[in-house]
Amino acid sequence: MEEGLTAALSGTSLLLAGAPERLLAAMRHGSLDGGKRLRPFLVEESAALFGADAATAAPVAQALECIHCYSLIHDDLPAMDDDDLRRGRPTVHRAYDEATAILAGDALLTLAFGLVAEGDGGIEPAARLALIRLLSREAGAAGMAGGQALDLAAETTTLDEAEIARMQAMKTGALIAFATEAGAILAGASPADRRVMRRYGEVVGLAFQLADDLLDETADAATLGKAAGKDAARGKKTLPALRGIAWTRAELERLVAEAEGLLEPFGERAETLRATARFVARRSK
Repeated sequence: MEEGLTAALSGTSLLLAGAPERLLAAMRHGSLDGGKRLRPFLVEESAALFGADAATAAPVAQALECIHCYSLIHDDLPAMDDDDLRRGRPTVHRAYDEATAILAGDALLTLAFGLVAEGDGGIEPAARLALIRLLSREAGAAGMAGGQALDLAAETTTLDEAEIARMQAMKTGALIAFATEAGAILAGASPADRRVMRRYGEVVGLAFQLADDLLDETADAATLGKAAGKDAARGKKTLPALRGIAWTRAELERLVAEAEGLLEPFGERAETLRATARFVARRSK
């Protein structure tokens, strides 16, 4: 994935030819040399579960990571979460400037749709259109961007458990659910299998956000590679803050069990995806 992203951001492709070097450098700073690559990994593993190869899935996986990285660049801005550290190094607006960070995020977002549209053969035209449509929804106002808007608004309001869960399902879960459903779409899986994989992604997305919020409460910046303890300081609404650490750890194990149960019909072929759910819930950074 790192090699594919490096090539996609090299500036030599038709999608980026002629782009200003400083802007390209900022895009690379916010995208390369760090991160778990969980979302693209889930695209490729979900596609593999139904027989599609990594080369077919790669453009969609790269596109999804571009959108994720754009969201982090914008999320770190002073007007949003105001972070100085990401993946153990200065955030894009600190390494460059705020205007360049905004444009780098904009450029990564638009590049993503070009990657899906232009990707090499192996994806049927109908599937390609379905992926573009689904990615537009999950990255936009009904998904990730909408969830971020709710998160910002929640700093000055009171949310109940259901409202927090909805916000987190949009802010974090939407792109992860896209990842696992996209793999099934790429491979031409049945509608029933698409629904199973989407639910698996939703569960993993919930676990990822719960684990993230738990780490913000319990870990330090050196371990996380970003600021810790900022959720409480900014009045962020999280389930660990509402229900406590013991409840959060028990809920994470429940989500792992649900994810494993969803994958049971696929037998040993799904072991990597089962292990991924366990990793997401039990990670230390």
